[in-house]
Amino acid sequence: MASICVKMIHSTYESGGTGSPSNPLKFKNQDYKKLKKALLGKGQLFQDEEFPANLDSLGNLEEITEEELEEVQWLRPRDLNRDAAFIVDGLSRFDFKQGGVGNCWFLSSIGSLTLCKSLLMEVVPQDQNFKDGYAGIFHFRFWRFGKWVDVVIDDLLPTRDRIPVSVSSRSGDEFWAPLLEKAYAKLCGSYGDMIAGLNSEAFKDFSGGLNMNYNLSKNQPYLFDVMKRAFQCNAMLGCGTFGGEKGKKFFKEFGLVDGHAFAVTGVKQVESRGKKVKLVRIWNPWGKREWTGDWSDKSVLWSTVSSEVRAKCVEVKDDGEFWMKMEDFCVYYEEMDICCESPNFVDGDLESQWICSQTEDRWEEGKSAGGSDSETSEFWTNPQYRLRLKENKGGINVLLSLLQKPDEEHRSKVQYHQMGFFIYKVPPEAPEGQLPSSLFEGASPVSVSKFAATRERIKLYSLPAGEYLIIPCTIESNMTASFIITTYSKEPVKMVRGHQ
Repeated sequence: MASICVKMIHSTYESGGTGSPSNPLKFKNQDYKKLKKALLGKGQLFQDEEFPANLDSLGNLEEITEEELEEVQWLRPRDLNRDAAFIVDGLSRFDFKQGGVGNCWFLSSIGSLTLCKSLLMEVVPQDQNFKDGYAGIFHFRFWRFGKWVDVVIDDLLPTRDRIPVSVSSRSGDEFWAPLLEKAYAKLCGSYGDMIAGLNSEAFKDFSGGLNMNYNLSKNQPYLFDVMKRAFQCNAMLGCGTFGGEKGKKFFKEFGLVDGHAFAVTGVKQVESRGKKVKLVRIWNPWGKREWTGDWSDKSVLWSTVSSEVRAKCVEVKDDGEFWMKMEDFCVYYEEMDICCESPNFVDGDLESQWICSQTEDRWEEGKSAGGSDSETSEFWTNPQYRLRLKENKGGINVLLSLLQKPDEEHRSKVQYHQMGFFIYKVPPEAPEGQLPSSLFEGASPVSVSKFAATRERIKLYSLPAGEYLIIPCTIESNMTASFIITTYSKEPVKMVRGHQ
């Protein structure tokens, strides 16, 4: 589907600049082209010293016993299937299934990515194969904290009894997904570092886009329209079921795997018995285990729609994909994430061109980490950003994103600080540079975001014309950490950092 959204202007990347999609950074300083050329010249297959085929790269896999780990063999796809191919007849969510690593959040996100062809081509360079110029080396691209990076891997995959330990090819001969997973495992530190996560994290790393989270238990009557627009804008959508007793109850009653991540792969409104019914299509990365309630594959309700709709929507097979009505979706799923390169889907304004600008900064203990108590002078040592808006034609006109950038290389060891941001209206008499607390005595902030120990905080605003001061901060003072602050706006704006 062609996107109906206006393409966003991204002021972060100069054309061909370092870290841009066309010129990504080289992860671990490994140059794919140079390495491959050298390997072909020597007639060798690549063995990646930065991510070696050993137990350290596997990491702590809770689902696999120590005895099973000792049985792991690292084999190349051509060792598993002499007809191994990188891609067969395009890339699809039905090409792969989850294995023994608990990374459903990542694999369901790949399922969503396969529906966004332009993004997919950025992440998975498709001029790779096991025939012409094969040297056992592959590469993939991810957006990481403001920059695109190119991750090089060898094609040695962890297996037991010649079966991949983690994600595997459903057909047995197509390997783009297991290799993509290996590249992301290298980025995270190990396969074990990929255990447990959220769709929003993978979506961000596939696109650098804007991610919105929706609590499905809240009454949001326009959510179906938001989802419809999101698909029109080539967004990625994912959802998660409840954990605990509630999740187990739903699993027992309707077959929904509890505490599990799924991809949302479509929405459709059909006519049934003279009434319009809103349906949501969902995919389980296990490649099996489907919803058994209303509008499931074998539901009698499909006999109430036209034969044309039925033929287009329903295929009775245990492939992990199923339909359910919107009302059930909001009852049996806990939350949903939507990630898109442009925010157009959020408010229905598909004509405005959004402009994105981002800055990397850092809270430093004893210097610029003043915490969240705005009554103290210490608070005003936090980084400050001034934003000038010329007009607001109505509706949402600014989105703010605050993304923590961890110093820890291993994903499972990362601990995020509770963070958020304040927004103040800048008084007319304010000087340039870092503004003191005395200018804001008795003034209440325009907005204070919620604080949470999370990777990213996002908030939408409808701000009148004027100048604003944005103060990102951790809830406690003297917390050292790097962050990226991003503004999305419907007019050209300049976010200026105040300096002490």
